[in-house]
Amino acid sequence: MLEWKKDGWKAAIALAPMLIILGIFTFYPIINTMVISFFPKYNYNFNSYGSFGFTSYGKVLGDPKFWNALGMTTLMVVVSVPLSIAVSLLITVVLNSIKKLRGFFQTIFFLPYVTNGIAFGLVFATIFSPQPSGLVNTLLNWFGCGPVSWTGEAAYVPVWAGITVITIYSVWNGLAFKILVFLGGIQGIDKQYYQAAQIDGASKARVFTKITLPLLSPMVLYITITSLIGAFKAYSSVVSLYGENMGNGSEGTFMTAVGYIYKYFGTIQKGRPENLSIAAAAAVILFVFILIITGLQMLYNKKRVHY
Repeated sequence: MLEWKKDGWKAAIALAPMLIILGIFTFYPIINTMVISFFPKYNYNFNSYGSFGFTSYGKVLGDPKFWNALGMTTLMVVVSVPLSIAVSLLITVVLNSIKKLRGFFQTIFFLPYVTNGIAFGLVFATIFSPQPSGLVNTLLNWFGCGPVSWTGEAAYVPVWAGITVITIYSVWNGLAFKILVFLGGIQGIDKQYYQAAQIDGASKARVFTKITLPLLSPMVLYITITSLIGAFKAYSSVVSLYGENMGNGSEGTFMTAVGYIYKYFGTIQKGRPENLSIAAAAAVILFVFILIITGLQMLYNKKRVHY
């Protein structure tokens, strides 16, 4: 307590710039979105709120398209997040064992992290072109398989094909950050554990499951939580692959929860300012949903994480 009274002002000065930035660009928008969601007649053109009510929440929760979008997003999360963590962890272990060209391979895997998401999605749309001359379809033709409609108008794309493309995109796009975190964690593990295991004649698989993975559990938890949050916010990847509507016409076959929010947000400029309240309500519902999933994840892994 005495130390805080003595040096607390220094900490306050050091934290003030970041707290101000967070307050303006993070906390205020969240609070403002929550407020707007409770005023169905809110008009941003005149900054008029109208009457308080839960009408916007009723419209969102009663809209089958919202539940379809949330279900599609959840399916993407369930498929892509565990796979991306497993692949990035495997690549990290291999990279850590390589002495030569480690920096080169780190650069290769880091490139997607600094590449624009839309541009990266267009590259994938070219690779997974629905035309018979597309790269993937050409490979399938070599094995006697017919061409598959991987991308294009989502109404004509099989769900399994769309999920496959989105999953590959999400895994590759998220590898860089995960590899950097895992690589830093592995290099921070005390080498005496591995030396003791080597003396005992432990296999590489046993060393990984009994030493590396338990000591990496804090990083695994961190990556899992951030990956879940990032996957639930998926939007640009699906737009770059299947267009702004995420489907054919008004039916968004691969519409995500964030895509649903943007759909209503986009109608504000088209003479529907009251739709901002619906978009805000959908955003708050998604926020609460992610918060619950994150809380359950932390409770589940509380006894599995070793610091």
